[in-house]
Amino acid sequence: MFFIELKRILVVIFGSLLMAISLNFFLINANVYASGFAGASQLVSSILHDQLGISISTGILLFLFNIPVIILGWYKVGRGFTIYSIVSVVFTTIFLEVLPVLSLSNDIILNAVFGGVIAGVGVGISLKLGASTGGMDIVAMVLSRLQDKPIGTYFLLLNGIIIVLAGVLYEPENALYTMVALYVTTSVIDMIHTRHEKVTAMIITHKADEMQEAIHQKMVRGITIVPAKGAYSKEEKSMLYLVITRYELYDLEKIIDEVDPQAFTNIVQTVGIFGFFRREDELPERPTK
Repeated sequence: MFFIELKRILVVIFGSLLMAISLNFFLINANVYASGFAGASQLVSSILHDQLGISISTGILLFLFNIPVIILGWYKVGRGFTIYSIVSVVFTTIFLEVLPVLSLSNDIILNAVFGGVIAGVGVGISLKLGASTGGMDIVAMVLSRLQDKPIGTYFLLLNGIIIVLAGVLYEPENALYTMVALYVTTSVIDMIHTRHEKVTAMIITHKADEMQEAIHQKMVRGITIVPAKGAYSKEEKSMLYLVITRYELYDLEKIIDEVDPQAFTNIVQTVGIFGFFRREDELPERPTK
């Protein structure tokens, strides 16, 4: 368990380094904006410098913007998820302050594409291990639970605001190049992680009761247990059927590996669901032992 968590933290730190490289080496000097709170920090830093003559770095603003969000995530999303967000935000800020801001190319398209690719890799590898990069991840998850809308809706909303402001306050071309960077970032995240907000897991196992208990200790999700029989072996088994968010996929994989490494699991995309999934005002109370 210790080495698993250590690996998770190291990957989050490496993802933070990639995000800082994307910003300092490609996006900042090109006036192309990243997604989420990193892009918002870039934009505010540019406005303060160009309009008011106040120099506050992107890294410092990113850290300040995340303080209230991390407090919100601690109480509304989960402490484990939020701890990784804290690690990501702190190390991204450190790397942004340590690494120099420079231009590897004067071609704005190259900056947008390569900056988007590197940022996408940084975010994607963190999400793949079930960790958050902070900021927009937490805000989107909280709003999604309150309004029962897809997380992607809120990512699109904030990024849309960044694009519009970039076009209004600076050259319209900045907005277009920002769209290129955001599209590349999203595409890379999709290739590394899963592009779907919700996925369906079907777990074939001999240890259905133990698996169900372990899952419910970690997450509040409805589970349907269906009798199953191996066509070749004729063994009696059970299939656990449940829908989870992409952020919980890493936790589910870890639970399955701990409870029954021999279990067969199929993960498929979920386009939409009807009925109970999870709402903050409808959560059942966990049984006490």
